[in-house]
Amino acid sequence: MASPLDNLSSESRIWIYGAERALTRDETTTVRKRAQEFVSQWGSHQKALSAGADVLHNRFLVLAVDETEAEASGCSIDGSVHFVKELGAEIGVDFFNRMRFSYRDDNGKIHTVGREEFKLLYAQGQLTNESIVFDPLVKELGELRQIFERPLEDSWHSRMV
Repeated sequence: MASPLDNLSSESRIWIYGAERALTRDETTTVRKRAQEFVSQWGSHQKALSAGADVLHNRFLVLAVDETEAEASGCSIDGSVHFVKELGAEIGVDFFNRMRFSYRDDNGKIHTVGREEFKLLYAQGQLTNESIVFDPLVKELGELRQIFERPLEDSWHSRMV
């Protein structure tokens, strides 16, 4: 399925907000629709931003701005944070807990756990250096496309275990 992010350049700046749990189908539809409405009117210093939004894997809200035309200002970024907090409160999901880690199990299912559980899973061998983790700290759309999902040993997650 095509993503609204597909039309933006690889250098587009992104913000990834990981939900604390998988969103239901209805929640995913709501979040995607509301986020796309938000970015369609997102502006910076009276200039419209060339932006896109999507929900990946029913879990990750991604906002993107192609800053070649207009850069996202501090106020516009603050506005997006306010929007995401408000949206999360509406559906009962925390998008701002940065001490949660998402990974794929051996069957490809995505899980999100706290830092201590992540460490424990690694110590027990349920997570290995080859386990696929998601990196919500990538900064550009090209990175999202290439290294958002990567082996634990190749990510900053390796410092957490």
